[in-house]
Amino acid sequence: MAKTGTQSWTFTEPVYLQSTGTAVGPMEGEGPLKETFDVIHEELHCGESNWELAERKLMTDAVNTCLQKAGVDQSNIDLFLAGDLLNQNVTGNYVARHLGIPVLGMFGACSTSMETLATGAALVSSGYAKQALVAVSSHNCTAERQFRYPTEYGGQKPKTATYTVTGSGAALLSKTPSQIKVEAATIGKVMDYRVKDPFDMGSAMAPAAWDTIKTHLQDMGRVPGDYDVIATGDLSAVGTPILKDLMKQDGFDISDVHKDCGLLVYHSDQPVFAGGSGCACSAVVTYGKIVQDLISGKYNRVLIVATGALMSPMMLQQKESIPGIAHAVVLTRGEGGS
Repeated sequence: MAKTGTQSWTFTEPVYLQSTGTAVGPMEGEGPLKETFDVIHEELHCGESNWELAERKLMTDAVNTCLQKAGVDQSNIDLFLAGDLLNQNVTGNYVARHLGIPVLGMFGACSTSMETLATGAALVSSGYAKQALVAVSSHNCTAERQFRYPTEYGGQKPKTATYTVTGSGAALLSKTPSQIKVEAATIGKVMDYRVKDPFDMGSAMAPAAWDTIKTHLQDMGRVPGDYDVIATGDLSAVGTPILKDLMKQDGFDISDVHKDCGLLVYHSDQPVFAGGSGCACSAVVTYGKIVQDLISGKYNRVLIVATGALMSPMMLQQKESIPGIAHAVVLTRGEGGS
């Protein structure tokens, strides 16, 4: 592994995705990407007695599916990197309790999907792990309860609000050649443009996405056209135009290659306000649809930029703003595997 430019890593010792697993809730299962998900639950409780157990079930499903696809037993995994949106990373930690794998709990809000993937790839590339399992999750109702209002309250929301994706995505990494290679990563900086509206995450995160994408292109000596897709995590209908404008001001036009996972995961007529959000938003789209498009040959190289609003209800009550963060990972078609 080698540092490239100011904030990027190039995995000179190649790292590959061996398999992925996705599990989603009912709203996502009714969306345009339903055929790309491995497990779809028909109700938000996912057969469990409360929302937190439901989210745990989603991550368990994603992890088990990922391992089953690879034909790998959990005892052969060296490291589990997991994160979610809940206090103390309870979903990842409680799933890890049953896996019996050394674990690193990670948090970057909704950027955690690429934070875990980038870190896992770095550890595999540098030889600290032979096989690393990464996973993230979110649940609409657990997020509502922790960050906004009780689910029973029924508070009205503005059009700038987003809908937290109920789901989980997992991926297995190793040096064994496969159909998808993890080529590089760019670690983002915290950006704060003084947005204070908890119902406008897109505006808070767009500057972080801009800074990470711009830095990535400069570090790698590339232009937007070098990618078939530059996919942001959950900027939504509000943050997407802000990102494009910021990129144009720096001389980068990403209009032809940009997609936002929060706008891909739901139909436009579903009741999701400005689009999807949450840790699972970028994870289920990337580990589902985008991975499948790489395998099929539709895409050859993609840049996934997971965006996170580092929002704390306590800090908002103290009149603080909402910082943003974005981490990026490059996936390419690999040279091996079936």
